[in-house]
This record gives sequence, structure tokens and C-alpha cells, in this order.
Amino acid sequence: MTPTDQLRALSEDHSAHNYHPLPIVVAEADGVWLTDVEGRRYLDMLAAYSAVNFGHRNPRLTAAAERQLGRVTLVSRAFDHDQFGPFAAELAELCGKDMVLPMNSGAEAVETALKTARKWGYEVKGVPAGQANIITFEGNFHGRTTTIISFSTDPDARDSYGPYTPGFRTVPYGDVEALKAAMDDATVGVLIEPIQGEAGVNVPPSGFLRAVRELCTANGSLMIADEIQSGLGRTGATFAVEHENVVPDVYILGKALGGGIMPVSAVVADRDVLGVFKPGQHGSTFGGNPLACAIGREVVAMLKTGEFQERSRTLGAHMHERLGGLPGDLVREVRGRGLWAGVELHGEARPVSERLMELGVLAKETHETTLRLAPPLVIERADLDWALDQLEIALKG
Repeated sequence: MTPTDQLRALSEDHSAHNYHPLPIVVAEADGVWLTDVEGRRYLDMLAAYSAVNFGHRNPRLTAAAERQLGRVTLVSRAFDHDQFGPFAAELAELCGKDMVLPMNSGAEAVETALKTARKWGYEVKGVPAGQANIITFEGNFHGRTTTIISFSTDPDARDSYGPYTPGFRTVPYGDVEALKAAMDDATVGVLIEPIQGEAGVNVPPSGFLRAVRELCTANGSLMIADEIQSGLGRTGATFAVEHENVVPDVYILGKALGGGIMPVSAVVADRDVLGVFKPGQHGSTFGGNPLACAIGREVVAMLKTGEFQERSRTLGAHMHERLGGLPGDLVREVRGRGLWAGVELHGEARPVSERLMELGVLAKETHETTLRLAPPLVIERADLDWALDQLEIALKG
């Protein structure tokens, strides 16, 4: 057996089969390149679902992590540490908000945002106890907790996990009238992905995010933008909502906030929203830990330069131009913004991702017929073009 076969056999025998990875075992990574246990190199066109926006082992981020590793990594929130206040202040400033509530995984941040909306609804908006509702959208993916999958429309994520958490109304993505009809006086929030990633990099109709903002304002409800995948430079802006000049009441952040090193997430909002929490009402032992904050601070500093947003804009425009030129008999549709694309095929996408792997490019399918492309934002144009050349070869079989 090869080293790859041996290691994959261990995974097959001793881990739950909740993923269907490509048959590769990564041993090293640098920038946009991954190397497997047998020494073969691959260009990463997935970036860990946008968690590695700044490249693998980014020197600035690894240096920040190493400095902090030599000082202190965890004290819990029982005590303050010297990275926490600066991290919260700097992230709040990046978002144009007052306050930050740090967590770890994206799903934890979504759960935190849901709790925030309900608590705000009861204590500030004045919704009668137990009657708050939150509106979500078909095709959503916000995580895999019991509450979150309760409003999922994906059978793989939802089936066999009931009974489900009540208090959610789900409407078609992009349908303004359906959203308006679903809202009432007890609607405390509208939870939306500005671009739906897991659903296939679905971009909403022009003006939809603006309409969501206006309806939330008119109804006295919180607009909650899940920017876990779409945020922090991925679409050519710091946040995807900026493409429609929209400012939500609540940002949910994760993935790239940890620089591909640590799970770091956060809910960011103004004081009149996050100020509803009092000591003991919500928390996390690891949320806002010193190592996470040190890395998160460096991520924020890197984003403030605008370099990564600009790279995503310019290289993304080039990528979409090339993808748009693929033959119609091979590709049904291309969706996305910046360095993020969903390539909708006429048939199954899994064989294409496997052929791409054989050609030295790593990407992943979603929902059977869509191939997702999301390279690290540090990718060079020549490497991007090479990857797209391999994609065309793979599509032709």
C-alpha cells in the first residue's frame, strides 16, 4: 500500500463518514500550494472554504501566532488578557460597529447571532415572550447545530435530526415579496448570506440586499449578514454586502478571521444590540482566547490595507472572464463575485473535481452539479491561469 492508501484506510476505519474527501492526503502547505504525503504538489483552488483567504502559512499570520505561543494562549474569559481589548476594538472599527462578541467556529457565531436577535427582540423591541421569529432563506447554509439545521432546506443537513427548533420562517432566496409577506411584528431578525456559498455560490438578484435592508428597517427587525464565507475580502470587498452599499445590523464572521491557523469567529454589532448581554448569559471558554485574538488582530491589520480586496477584485474579474468563455456544452452557468465562483455543469461535478486532482488542482463539488472555485487571495495570475487551463482539460474529460 502507498502512504496515501495507508492513511486513508485509517481514516476510513476509525473516523465517522461525515465527509467525502478527494483521495489525497496533504502533508505540507505553503501559499497556494499543497503537497501530499508522496511529494506531489497541488494548486489549492478551495482555500478551505475561504478559511485560508491569505494563503497557507501566511508569514505575517504565522509570525503573529508564534509570538503569542511564546507568551500565553488561554486564560478563559475569567480574566482579561492584553490581546482581547485591542482585538475587539480593531474588529469593531473594521466593521463600523461598536462591539464584538468572539466565539470559535462559524456555527457558534451563528447561534450567538440567533440568541442575540431573540434577546434583543424581547428586551428592546418588546416582542411578547416566546413569540419571536427569525426569517431565513431556502438554500441557506449557516452550520450544522440542531437549531441551525432546523431551518435548513438541504435534506442531507436536516433529515433524521428532529424534533426541530421552532421560531423560524424560510422563504425563497431573492424573493422580496415573499420576505415582506413573512415579516410581522414578532420578526426579530432576517438571517441572510449575501452570497450563498454551500448552495453553489448563488448571487442574489440585483437590489435584493438593499430591499432586505429597507424591509428590516421598516419592520424594526435586525438584518443579520452571515459573512463567514463571503466576508473578509473574498468577493472583492471587505464584506459582500458592500456591493449594494448595505450595512447590516449584525455581522457574523469566521473562517478567514482565524487566518487558516485557528478557529476564530465573532458577532459584531452596535451597543444597542450586543449590549443586551450581561455576565453569565452567554459565553465560551475558548472564545476570544489570546492566540485567537493575536491572529485575528493581524488579519484585521492586513485587511485595512485594501490589498487583498483589490487582488480579489482584479483577479476575480479575470477569473470570471475566463470562466464565462468556457463552452456552453460543458458549462451551464457561472456564478459568483471576486475570487469565488460556482461553475454549474450539465452533469455531476465530482468526476470533474477528481480529474482536476489528477491534473494537480484541488477544488470541490457541491450539490451534485456545481464545482466551487475559491483560491487563496494571494494567488498569482499565472498560477490562476494554469489552474483554469487544467479546469478546461478536466471538463473535456
